[in-house]
Amino acid sequence: MDLKSKKIKIILSSGAREVFEYLNRESINSKIEFSILKSVRQKTELIKQNPHYGNPISKKLIPKEYKKKYSITNLFRIELPNHWRMLYTLTEGETQIEIIAFVLEIMSHKKYDKFFGY
Repeated sequence: MDLKSKKIKIILSSGAREVFEYLNRESINSKIEFSILKSVRQKTELIKQNPHYGNPISKKLIPKEYKKKYSITNLFRIELPNHWRMLYTLTEGETQIEIIAFVLEIMSHKKYDKFFGY
């Protein structure tokens, strides 16, 4: 079965959900948060159309914390406005006709650089 015939489901980690909810609250009064939120929504739609939309991160650069916590073997990065980043991984769904795009983080560039040791 090819990738196009599979259903793509987006799931947010608890940390990503917290940031998404923060962006929802703050976007009412902040143009920056509004632009980041709008981009997150657009990018998740793009992931549904093409799960490999993001930039792949080398397997050797995947943080050990992610490997341990989520048992991931792949990681993708998407750039958002104001130097924010969204990280996600792809896993098999509960059925063979489903792929899960699990959004691990939505973070500022400063947090991203610190997390990856740049």
